[in-house]
Amino acid sequence: MKCPKCQNMDTKVIDSRVIDNGQSIRRRRECEFCQNRFTTFERKWTTELTVVKRNGEKQIYDRDKLKRAIRLACAKRDISDEDLERIINNLESEWTTDKTEVSSKEIGDDVLRALKKADSVAYIRFASVYKQFDSLEDFQRFIK
Repeated sequence: MKCPKCQNMDTKVIDSRVIDNGQSIRRRRECEFCQNRFTTFERKWTTELTVVKRNGEKQIYDRDKLKRAIRLACAKRDISDEDLERIINNLESEWTTDKTEVSSKEIGDDVLRALKKADSVAYIRFASVYKQFDSLEDFQRFIK
């Protein structure tokens, strides 16, 4: 594993922990050159998933794109990176069970459901973008 600070390839594992009900492994590493410590996450590779957009266009599922959108909704909220990883892992498990395609609507609805359980402010933030709120009335209707 390459050190993110000095790019040295010689790193050692200091600690490993199984997380997400056995779905991932969290490793603490240390660079043997600069002694920088960093964390890596290993997770099993899921089947290639295709997202069907509202206009019918198909794209390869991009975990990082989804993570960025959820992280933006969770900005300055009490949701850890591990909680975020757990939410995404659970959603991916749902989507890859017995299918290779998922609609963008299903993704959005499932993320909303997960965020509603995790944090109400993040839920409203994500909904405002996903549902394309244009006015205060849109927010009020959604909250009711």
